[in-house]
Amino acid sequence: MKDDILENYRTAGSLASRILREGAQGIRVGASYLDLVESIEARVKEEGAALAFPLNLSLNEDAAHDTASPGDERVFHKGDVAKLDLGVQIDGYIADTAVTVDLGNNSLLLDASKEALEAAIRAIKPGVHAGTLGAAIQQEIERRGYRPVSNLTGHGLGQYVQHGPPTIPNVGTGGGTVIEEGMVFAIEPFATTGSGRVGEKSRAEIYSQISNRPVRIPAGRTILEKIRDRRGLPFSRRWLLEKKLDLALPALVRSGTLHAYPVLADIPGSLVSQHEHTMIVTADGCIVTTR
Repeated sequence: MKDDILENYRTAGSLASRILREGAQGIRVGASYLDLVESIEARVKEEGAALAFPLNLSLNEDAAHDTASPGDERVFHKGDVAKLDLGVQIDGYIADTAVTVDLGNNSLLLDASKEALEAAIRAIKPGVHAGTLGAAIQQEIERRGYRPVSNLTGHGLGQYVQHGPPTIPNVGTGGGTVIEEGMVFAIEPFATTGSGRVGEKSRAEIYSQISNRPVRIPAGRTILEKIRDRRGLPFSRRWLLEKKLDLALPALVRSGTLHAYPVLADIPGSLVSQHEHTMIVTADGCIVTTR
């Protein structure tokens, strides 16, 4: 890996780690969901970096892909389990990291995903199969009495690529991708009190552009112009101020121009925790950029 690319990854990781820790302190009973999301996103820009994706803040059984909507009136409540997932990019090189904040009495659930992540990191070295990392994750979560979320995975990162190879499972599998020196990926174990699988809700606040098809709707053309500098990275509905936004976004999804990311959730009443780091594989282990 070239020195300038490595420096971008490491700088993005350092910023993401610091901003995530600072932001997590704002998750407290009665605090505004929208204010917290916007303040953390603003901190990234103040540091001269950019968001790799809208800040994800997912509560309780919701595992991923939630963020504030325009005018969101939600506040945090006692008992909430809040997943805060932040992506920072510098020249397209991404750091992806997440932490869970407990406003109840769920320390063991948080410990399950946190220790699963650490076990996977310890197992990383060239020649190891991705399934071995998944087995380490599964073991740490299950021995604490919870289930890993089997249909969510860690993922490779590249320049302006948020989800690429390799896939890092959260359960043990036979084989999988062989880990190689120089690979960059995020590992993100999810531990749940629920079924161990997530499904899509109807709510979608996050989108990304996946094609350059001609668009007839004027509001749709304006949206595409506004997100041009995202270069395919996800954006939030909240970042757009178009009058016909709620008509244009579904039309762009139907045409195959945009992809929607619905909120992913386990069964109602369950609780999900998540921890995540980004790493670069070295000859004898890895560099964790988001410590």
